[in-house]
Amino acid sequence: MNEVLSWTTAPVLVIGAGIMGAGIAQVAAQAGHPVFLFDLREGASSKAKQQLEMTLSGLVAKGRLSEEAAKQTVGRITAIASLEEAGSALLAVEAIVENLEAKRTLLRQLEELLPSHAILATNTSSISVTAIANGLRHPERVVGMHFFNPVPLMKLVEVVHGLQTQQQVAETIFELAKGWGKVPVHAKSTPGFIVNRIARPFYAEALAILQEQGAQPHEIDACLVAAGFRMGPCALMDLIGHDTNFAVTQSVYAANFFDKRFVPSIVQKELVDGGLLGRKAGRGFYTYGPDGAAVPPLSAVETRPVVVSRDVVVHGSGLQADWLANAVVAATGGNVTRAPSSVTVGLVAGDFELVMTDGRCAWEISSAHPERHVAVFDRFNPRLVEHGRPLPLAYTAATAEGAENARSWLAALGFHPVFMKDSPGLVVARTIAMLANEAADAVTHGVCDEFGADSAMKLGVNYPAGPFEWVRQWNGDLLSSCAGIAQVLDCLDAYYRGERYRVSPWIRERAAGAQPPLRKDAR
Repeated sequence: MNEVLSWTTAPVLVIGAGIMGAGIAQVAAQAGHPVFLFDLREGASSKAKQQLEMTLSGLVAKGRLSEEAAKQTVGRITAIASLEEAGSALLAVEAIVENLEAKRTLLRQLEELLPSHAILATNTSSISVTAIANGLRHPERVVGMHFFNPVPLMKLVEVVHGLQTQQQVAETIFELAKGWGKVPVHAKSTPGFIVNRIARPFYAEALAILQEQGAQPHEIDACLVAAGFRMGPCALMDLIGHDTNFAVTQSVYAANFFDKRFVPSIVQKELVDGGLLGRKAGRGFYTYGPDGAAVPPLSAVETRPVVVSRDVVVHGSGLQADWLANAVVAATGGNVTRAPSSVTVGLVAGDFELVMTDGRCAWEISSAHPERHVAVFDRFNPRLVEHGRPLPLAYTAATAEGAENARSWLAALGFHPVFMKDSPGLVVARTIAMLANEAADAVTHGVCDEFGADSAMKLGVNYPAGPFEWVRQWNGDLLSSCAGIAQVLDCLDAYYRGERYRVSPWIRERAAGAQPPLRKDAR
């Protein structure tokens, strides 16, 4: 294989002139490559080039691109009517329909047409790169180059290694993606690669809560946005399209031999069956009009003043406990006693106890303290707390007074309490625990390393932190953080039973102190 530097201006062939293919052609041309753009649909590649010219002209008008750069980019792209016109290309990137046989047939054709040292890249988001390369004379030349939409804006590229992909081929694409202004991460060809695999719990936990009528879509979304996510899972599924999201879930589920961790949701199937596909259909979880979605507001919070009849005891240690103690003093002016050795985080005021979820339901905690009115609130990030941020809250039917106290306390501390069904892990804790657990399994299975998982999830789906960053932040140190995540998952497993919430060996071993600490710069 030639040295990496010889590839920086190599001719590139992009097959497929849809949104993805046109975006790939644009970034390659902007990086200085002559680009051949091909599509089986007559005139599609020419139309894509014309559309790109209009897009770049708009950027010039806004002062975001020079006129000369726009002209050079368009000038480097040649719309071709037959693949034979691209016989000099040293890199081919296919962005055609997600169909194994179609991709395999195309790569066989390219193998005969292009030079023997040309690299054949697939932009597949869900099909095995190993399977695509099967039957080629030189499968070692095939590599995944998975971009994210919109390609010119999204930084992540998953460089996917098939079983026979030559390491130097993958490294060449890795370095080339850097030259295109992207952030590449290495991934093994397994179902979903990195992003589509690790992201499944973000949708799945919301759908599970909806199925058991634990909360409403707008409540789930508001609470996860308050936790730092740019968009809630219900709004995001509406944006992606439920047909697309459901199909990816089905694909990952089947490809993992029907592992229950990836089981599709009846809630989403009903939406698909009814044609309620989200924004493109005008209705999904939300109803969409010309001005966007009609999202119901959160219920108004009516509370009584917090009455501190005696000293408040703040239990637990760590960022949340410290924030809680300071917030109680600010809200009440009362005396606060700390109990840092407590295994739970929360506060006790008289016969009332407010506990941050550790995975147990409110009724489970209440059974251990029958003399108290108990309510449970969700995990929160002290760095993101601002007045009125939504926070899930649950209580048992037997403690109505506890519910009123919980509502008043959370409001006094600056939160907007969102009541939901009493269930393990509430919303934020169970979602983050499952995302971290899935990432841990991906590392255990050699799909990627910790750094790759963090980079992929932040850049590919705009998560506020990577899953291993969440692991580090959970309780402050790796051992107790992994123990805390494992407890939430164990509580979910005990409550629901089945394979879905089994704890990753990566988490379990570190919770027991059996593995070295996580390196912040792991690569």
